[in-house]
Amino acid sequence: MEPGGKRLFSGSRLLPWLYIAAVCPSSSGLGYSIPLQRPQDCTAQQYYHPGSLSCLQCPDTQRPSPDGTSCECLPGYKLLSKNDNGISCQKCPDNLGVTTDGWNCIKCPDGLTLYGHCMCSGKILVERDINGTLLHEAECVDCEGSEPSFTWPDAPGIRCERCHQTYINRTNSCHCYQPNILAGGICFNGAGDIFSRVISTIRFGQLGILLRSEWFSMHLQASAAACLLFSNQTACQALGNMCVMNMHYTSLQSADACGLFRYIFTNTAALGVVHSISFWRTNIPWLYYDDQPGLAARVLTAFPFPENFSFKLNDQTRNINLRFLAALYDIRGKFIEWRSLNGGLLQLCPGITKRLDAAFIFGTTYEQNCEISISKLLYDHPEPVFFDVYLTYGESDGRQNIWPVPVLNLNLQHNEQYINMGNNINNWILTRRIFLVDSLSGRENTLTSMPRVIRIASKITISISLVPETQRGTIYPPLMTVEYTDVQVQNPDNQIVQVSFSVQYEMNQSDALIQTDVALGVLGGLAVLWSLLKTAAWKRRIGSQVIDLQTVTQFLILFAGVLANVFFAVTVGTGFYWLLLFKGQQQVSVLLPLPEDEKDFITYVSCAFALKALQFLHTLVSQLSIHIFFIDWERPKNKPFKSEGGKSYIFPVSIWRTYFIANEWNEIQTVRRINPLFQVLAVLFFLEIAGFENLALRDASSSLSRDMQDYVAPWSCILRYGVATALWLAIGCLQILFFSGIYERFVEDKIRQFVDLCSMSNNSVFILSHRCYGYYIHGRSVHGHSDTNMEEMNMNLKREAENMCSQRGLQPNTDIQTFQMSISSRTRAQFDRIHDNFLKNRGPSRFLHSSTTISEQSNKAYHTMNKFLSSFIDHAFKDMDYFVKDKLLLERIFSMEFMEPMDRSIFYNDENHSFSDVLFYGHESTLLIFDTLFFCIVDILSQNFVLAAIITYLQQECFRHIRGAIGQKNLASKTLVDERFLI
Repeated sequence: MEPGGKRLFSGSRLLPWLYIAAVCPSSSGLGYSIPLQRPQDCTAQQYYHPGSLSCLQCPDTQRPSPDGTSCECLPGYKLLSKNDNGISCQKCPDNLGVTTDGWNCIKCPDGLTLYGHCMCSGKILVERDINGTLLHEAECVDCEGSEPSFTWPDAPGIRCERCHQTYINRTNSCHCYQPNILAGGICFNGAGDIFSRVISTIRFGQLGILLRSEWFSMHLQASAAACLLFSNQTACQALGNMCVMNMHYTSLQSADACGLFRYIFTNTAALGVVHSISFWRTNIPWLYYDDQPGLAARVLTAFPFPENFSFKLNDQTRNINLRFLAALYDIRGKFIEWRSLNGGLLQLCPGITKRLDAAFIFGTTYEQNCEISISKLLYDHPEPVFFDVYLTYGESDGRQNIWPVPVLNLNLQHNEQYINMGNNINNWILTRRIFLVDSLSGRENTLTSMPRVIRIASKITISISLVPETQRGTIYPPLMTVEYTDVQVQNPDNQIVQVSFSVQYEMNQSDALIQTDVALGVLGGLAVLWSLLKTAAWKRRIGSQVIDLQTVTQFLILFAGVLANVFFAVTVGTGFYWLLLFKGQQQVSVLLPLPEDEKDFITYVSCAFALKALQFLHTLVSQLSIHIFFIDWERPKNKPFKSEGGKSYIFPVSIWRTYFIANEWNEIQTVRRINPLFQVLAVLFFLEIAGFENLALRDASSSLSRDMQDYVAPWSCILRYGVATALWLAIGCLQILFFSGIYERFVEDKIRQFVDLCSMSNNSVFILSHRCYGYYIHGRSVHGHSDTNMEEMNMNLKREAENMCSQRGLQPNTDIQTFQMSISSRTRAQFDRIHDNFLKNRGPSRFLHSSTTISEQSNKAYHTMNKFLSSFIDHAFKDMDYFVKDKLLLERIFSMEFMEPMDRSIFYNDENHSFSDVLFYGHESTLLIFDTLFFCIVDILSQNFVLAAIITYLQQECFRHIRGAIGQKNLASKTLVDERFLI
């Protein structure tokens, strides 16, 4: 029964009241602790009273009855009276026996039995004459006679017996004359009474069916009368069962089952209460907690449960299991026994006992769902069994007590409204008794016919709420939420019903939500300031002073990247917090958020992924559109020679060095410190094989291995995210540390090797990532030439190793080869002029020129750009000069430049090789976070780590190929190197 198509769980609606109860504890004295007594706990002189669930003492003249639920006279004692307060007995003289009906003493002809009755060997004992008068001495003869008296023939017709006391009381005979009513074998006055208006119908609200119940027709009136007039415990229990079967529905205009029960409850106040609980009358079952507004909140949160719980056994708390007990009653109101809920007592779905019992391991979120055919339910549950559920706990002296578990019946109607399905806890009406399957009340004609409707407890949820700010695992009394489904029986073999049983744990998460919001608010504010600072740095690097649409767009992109880091940090912190605190706690102080409470967390993760994806794509586009040029410093070293025509020629400088540098740059464009394949395989190894994924289950166990027969709890989205991010980040950071600290130092450092290679090939690299900002790698050879043979090259390397030549740095006597550049607008304008002329020559009019002309123009543009940049580096232009300096500390911290290049450009010494910012290598943190979030998002959607790992690896390879392919085209376009030489 889901209003508006949405299931309402009692746990989530109860949370706001937990905080209120902690701040404003109730003083109403609603304590429901009851001493636990079972029939086996009663002594030989005590009987078990099912109405009060306790052992009571039989008087000295009495003893417990064979069924142990009442007292009977001792052998040799007769009944003096029998009323609401019990019986009284009197001993017969030694020479007399007790009559069979127990009301008189009589002389026996053949001695006494062990039970004090007259004994007749082979004959029928006759104690009264034909009109019922007690004989002076019993006779062992045949029983005859049927005239009106206080006796009547028994059911088998073999003896005369005293008729029911109600006949004698009402009519002074054994007949029930009008206006008295005969029902259930008793006679009572029904004239003008509520019993004359009994309605033997049952409502099936889900189907809109109101039908006559054969069971109600046979037993409702009699049970109500026996309960009210004679305080018969079994009859009161049977009446209560019929009220529960009718979903506690009360009609103010008619005397249905619950109307009769409430009428009797109201009119038996004089009987007193049981265990000081005002809702529990003597001899009457406890079905309701009353319907006064706000009572449900007080019942659920006024008093903590007296016992503390822990996830693990320790000296202070030894309770790691919830010990539920249920008092069982049959349909006729007879007490059956006490039973533990272990073994799946309330679980209709079959399963291994070990898995079924996992429902009551403290801290384990339990869910069991299955489909069952109606025919199986009819076969397994011919009559309903009723359960009053309690939670047991022990005292220091070893005594056991029980605490009643309230029930929230979602099918309960009050004033024609399903009030328990609303969010307002003040309107709830809590009840006590439940059943699993009712296939009896829906039978219309006979009790052996097929039921027209069957009612099933399709959803049972036990909610455990942790007391706020507890450090010892203190909980509030559990709440059992039950939802019944009405099924109209048509074809039982083909009809199925979905049933479920679950146990969920909850606590007030308002503090955690507030802390998360505060963290997001504070860090979000700092993100705005940082984004403004980065935008100001970007404005300076593009040489713009105007705040336009482009500036706003850039700010939003930068803010998205910083805000993504904020969301990522908060969600990772949240995941770590719940993972470490929940799984590692000894004394329970926190419980996991419910699945519906994780929606905000999933939203934060989704925001982090979307924003980080935007930042990553922007970074990718920026890297694919940089300006780069290789400055060749090599000059011809041979003297000019004359050809046959008399013209002078100079041997050209080899272009292969530039092609070689271009290929090396093309290769390092996608170099990363993290190996994607190893990252994915390592994460999968720890999750799937080492068993770290078991830490994400909603149970208290922190074990990495599970037995095949163990119950597997549902996944926690937060714990799953925490485990995944912890492993992904840990393995990623270890790879970075290994790559930076060991591999690059002792094996291969491609970034520094590229810088060295530039020096050996006599090529510098000029990079512009922004309009007026970029990077410069000084590769001018200290030997003057690099286009030489092997012998001379080895000699040059030897001289450099022995410090027999100058240093490689741009400035004299320095080794610094890499720089960050802030170039002036004039320098950039000249750079663009040369580059644009080349693009113009290769534009749409190129079809007018031959390939030879295009090649000549390309060569001319290359040499023009090479000459301009080499002259610029050599300070050849007075109006486009530059100077070299170190960055200030704050400039390094904020990654920005305080000085603006007006007349002269500025070269900043950069020993950290910041030019890697235009490569994947320089954005490892962005790539790592993006891959982590991508992996987690796929896992959230699929709940499958293997699938998430495969898709993440494919994503990494896809972007790597995109970066390599388009980056290669951009490299060929900007450096004027033919793409055919980039392999």
